Amino acid sequence: MRKKIFTTAVVGAAALMAGTLVTLPTASADTLPDEKQCKKAAKTADNVIKGWCVAITRRKGNCLACHGVTTKARWPETLAPGGNMGPPLVAMKQRFPDKVKLRAQIHDATVANPQSVMPPFGKNQLLSGKEIDLIVEWLQTI
Repeated sequence: MRKKIFTTAVVGAAALMAGTLVTLPTASADTLPDEKQCKKAAKTADNVIKGWCVAITRRKGNCLACHGVTTKARWPETLAPGGNMGPPLVAMKQRFPDKVKLRAQIHDATVANPQSVMPPFGKNQLLSGKEIDLIVEWLQTI
């Protein structure tokens, strides 16, 4: 009995710690919207979900083409797994506590790193300023 309680406590603590590091808000209790569902969600969702939607949409941010994302929410079945060319999108609030620096990185990563292969989304007007702001709002939650 004592071993079972200890195991449950350890598993629960590990899950809690992992969840606080990489939690994403969800459209429902346990599922993130996929690209198709994002078209509907864009009208009613909060800014974090809108940012997720801009990030995963292939005609917009397409962040998952290069970056992996860890989430405790259920990954949409129709959404391909994230890439591994760019750094994983994990602990973004800790890595970029200043939203202005994170926004600048998305706007034009070559300013901080001239060798970056990340597209300059703002500089080349691939994303609007509002879309970049939405992605920053989403990234600050993970």
